[in-house]
Amino acid sequence: MSVKQKAKKSVKKWSARVTDTSNALDLENNVFKSKDPEEIAESLKESADNSHRRKGSPFQSAMSMLNFYINRAGKNLTKTQKKPLERAKNKLRKLYGREEK
Repeated sequence: MSVKQKAKKSVKKWSARVTDTSNALDLENNVFKSKDPEEIAESLKESADNSHRRKGSPFQSAMSMLNFYINRAGKNLTKTQKKPLERAKNKLRKLYGREEK
């Protein structure tokens, strides 16, 4: 077995670790797998509002985590998986009294 083949087997996705063990937010399990944008947005809002370890505002933390997940998992998401995540952005803005885009 070549060195490249060995390296591929031991490679772990750093983005999955960040999503699971984020120091900024304690996320509900499988929050991003939900098909309901409102459920995703409400869960992120609750996590961000309850967190005392975040660096930015609750809105910034929640939106950052959502964007992080979309950007990192984006290649592997189907259109039906990505659609509720994109819609959750506007729901999150609405929950925080921000202008929807």
